[in-house]
Amino acid sequence: MWFTLIPLALICLAIAYEYRVRRPDQIILYESRDGFGFRKARFYPRHFSLALKRTAHSFLLTVDASARGNLDIRVKLAIAVAASLENLSALIRVGGWSQDALVKASKELEIILQGFVKEYTEKFEIEQLSSEQILSYLVQKVHQTKQSLGLEIISLAIHSFEPVNQQIAEALRQREQARILEQTETLNQQARISAAKAKLKADEEIALLESELELKRYDLKKAQMEKESAMADTRVEDELKRSRLRLKFDKEELDLLKQSPELLMLTPQAARLAEASQGLKNARTVVSLSPGDLSQGTELLGMFRSFLTNALGGRKKENGNK
Repeated sequence: MWFTLIPLALICLAIAYEYRVRRPDQIILYESRDGFGFRKARFYPRHFSLALKRTAHSFLLTVDASARGNLDIRVKLAIAVAASLENLSALIRVGGWSQDALVKASKELEIILQGFVKEYTEKFEIEQLSSEQILSYLVQKVHQTKQSLGLEIISLAIHSFEPVNQQIAEALRQREQARILEQTETLNQQARISAAKAKLKADEEIALLESELELKRYDLKKAQMEKESAMADTRVEDELKRSRLRLKFDKEELDLLKQSPELLMLTPQAARLAEASQGLKNARTVVSLSPGDLSQGTELLGMFRSFLTNALGGRKKENGNK
């Protein structure tokens, strides 16, 4: 029995010593005929496999370069890289069959980035360089390292960019400050111009609205005056119609009096004459006609005289007979 338990114990110890548990943040590689393969099992043999971390590796890089004219500058970069699953063979070729392959490949990346920065800065004057320009150039170039180094660039940023000479750095800062102040003043003046233009436009619109309002008021007043004129014309026409009707009535009355003179005693003039004759027996009665009754009064006066003449003549004749 002991001869059976001892080998089993040795086998268990060997398995426990050789096999390891694969963690979620690890990539387990093994060598195959076609290159490299992935182990997806929960356990793997450590001496026949390579465990690489899938986490990102971050590092800072300070590059001392020079601009045109041999003016020294210093650029500080922050880079985060990770293993490229599509180019693991390149990563193993650069970093070796080691768990530190990612770190070793990052060292190679540092050298390449230094070369890129120096290559770019030597083409321009120091006042022409900026962090944005250098970063844009590095982003275009750094993607080439994915296939050559087996690294995937997660992030790339420039922490600082400044000349090594403090006097030049101070001069550039003053120049940048002056540029910012100039831009600020320009923006302020543009804002004033924009405000003046907006005020002028608002005044023009207000004047146009006021002009339109005055025109509308004039149109309304004109329409009102036209209505009043039409109403006045209507009133005049009504007055003329009434006057014509009154004249027509007076004419018909005169015609009636001509046909029947005895009706003259029923007129208001005859009534006033009778009243006057009763008050003054021997006085002459004066019949006054108003200007409106002038035309009518002339005919009435003649008719009245004829009537009185006939009446008095008949009375004298009657008295003579007596």
